[in-house]
Formats: sequence, C-alpha cells, structure tokens
Amino acid sequence: MTIIDAWAQHPTLRHSQDPIFDSLRRWTKGAIPTEELPVATTIAAMDQAGVATSLISAWQAPGKDMISNDEVAAFCAESGGRLVGVGSVDISTPMQAVREIRRCVEQLGFKAIRVLPWLAERPPTDRLFYPVYTACCEMGVPFCTQIGHTGPLAPSEVGRPIYLDQVALDFPDLTIVGGHIGYPWTEEAIAVATKHENIYIDTSAYTAKRYPPELVRYLKSNGRKKVLFGTNYPMITPAKALDGLDALALDDETRDLFLFENAARVFKLTA
Repeated sequence: MTIIDAWAQHPTLRHSQDPIFDSLRRWTKGAIPTEELPVATTIAAMDQAGVATSLISAWQAPGKDMISNDEVAAFCAESGGRLVGVGSVDISTPMQAVREIRRCVEQLGFKAIRVLPWLAERPPTDRLFYPVYTACCEMGVPFCTQIGHTGPLAPSEVGRPIYLDQVALDFPDLTIVGGHIGYPWTEEAIAVATKHENIYIDTSAYTAKRYPPELVRYLKSNGRKKVLFGTNYPMITPAKALDGLDALALDDETRDLFLFENAARVFKLTA
C-alpha cells in the first residue's frame, strides 16, 4: 500500500542539537547527534515501512534558523522525488515572510507552509500569523501547524486546537493541518475539524498504539477523510509509528484514506 507521511523532518545538526529538545531526549533516551544525517538514511527508514513520500519541513523561528528552506529544497532534490518540501517563515517580519512563502511555492516547489506557535511564542490567532494565512490562500497551499501540548521546553497553551476555530472563520479558504493530534485536547481538535471543512488532523508524534480512543472513533466514522498519517521522523520512525495499526481494525477504504488518499488530496500530490 502506498503511504504518505504528512509530518517529518530531515534534520540539520542545528535542529538536532538544539537544547529545546532536551525534554524529548529524556523520555526517548535518544543521544544528541554529532554528525549530519544522510538523506539516504531517511529514505531507508521510509522503505522499511513502505512509505512512498514524506513531507519534510523547514524550521524557522524569530531569530532562529534551525532548518532553512534552501536546505529542505536540497534534501528534496537529493531524494529522487521521495521527499516533498514544506516551507517555514519567521512571522516577526511579516512582509519578508510573505515574500518567502511565495519563493517557497513558486521557486522551490514546496507544497505547504508550517509555522509552530510555540516556536513563535504566539497563538495562531495573533495578528502576525494573518499575513501568512493570506499568502497561503493566495498561493493555494495548506498551512500546517502543531496542536496539543508542547513536548519541547516551551509553553503549551498556544497549541490549543480551539484557536484554529477563529482562524478558520476568518480564512474560510485556508486549508489547515494540525499535527500531533491535539493531545490532551484531542476532542477539541476533533470538534474544530468536524465544524470546518478545511481543517485536518495528522497523527505525527504518536504511534498507532497510542492514538486516543476518541481519535480512533473519529477516524472510523465522520473523520475518515479528515485524518492524515504522520510520524514526526526522526523522533519516531515510520515503522514504529505504524506499529499497532492492524489492531485498530480499519476497513480497507478507511486505511487507504488515512495512509494515502487524504494527504494526497490535501497536499495535491500524485502517487
């Protein structure tokens, strides 16, 4: 079966070594990398789990360039089409952010833009996000963001899924993908995804064994076309993220929607 990973990174050392991730390393027991990760390693991890395509993102924050858009473009070029770029911008410089979004889409061929509220230390309803939403609507690409508590050492409140309700009301043409399932506010995430046609949830940062029961019920019912598979690689490899999927007892159509069709439609990808 063809699989698309809706949320991954091919990290730089700047990203991997950032102390903001120390809290994650405590419970994953992961060592701090000392060498750059080869693109071939990421492709091999995808192959192990049957993942055809991974959307890999840049990481931009005010005053911090953890993975640049140009680095993502280079990783994608090296991957032979297996990696698809997702751009990021520093929202503290609105006009520069708008120009960079246009460059990401028009010149680099990226399929989405991702900004993390906890990196910006602002909720998605903050006025600095609104030029980004406008640019995404104009360029016809989804806006991706993190919902739920923050694993890294940063405040979690800005990840409340309910903030996206107001964003979707203000930008009804904007496609929004909330990653990390919204835990511990998963029901809040399901509520806004149910209410708004263009809000989606991806399961990145969670293995199939750890999906909350309410998300599984949603995935099997009226959320069949609203939930996308994601890993948050390299934090979780695709094989580990998929472990336990069979136990969810998804029918064939729902499984295909979850693993491939929903992401292909949202990000306008082909097999």
